[in-house]
Amino acid sequence: MIIVSKFWTNFFSFGKANAITIYPFIFLKNTFFKQQDDLIRHERIHLRQALELGILFFYIWYLIEFVVHFIQFRDFDKAYRRISFEREAYDREGETDYLSKRKIWAFWRYL
Repeated sequence: MIIVSKFWTNFFSFGKANAITIYPFIFLKNTFFKQQDDLIRHERIHLRQALELGILFFYIWYLIEFVVHFIQFRDFDKAYRRISFEREAYDREGETDYLSKRKIWAFWRYL
């Protein structure tokens, strides 16, 4: 389900994102982003990742990866971009049929 809310998008992303997935919702900063197909696909990839790992475990793993990369790079954006879930989502967001052909645990090769 897509929810347009600047407040909740900023709250969950610390003001850094235009969209964020908090299972089972995709939060968008404003309605403009509903038309951004790549962005919506990116967030839907995260929904699939969360289902595969179990929702709670997905967010724990996501946070651990972020912290490890943040310690490594001392840079928020670099740490975020190195998270395996983000790497898969950015790499595949342009493929319109990706989720229909995606293999389970596909993020694993981005570790």
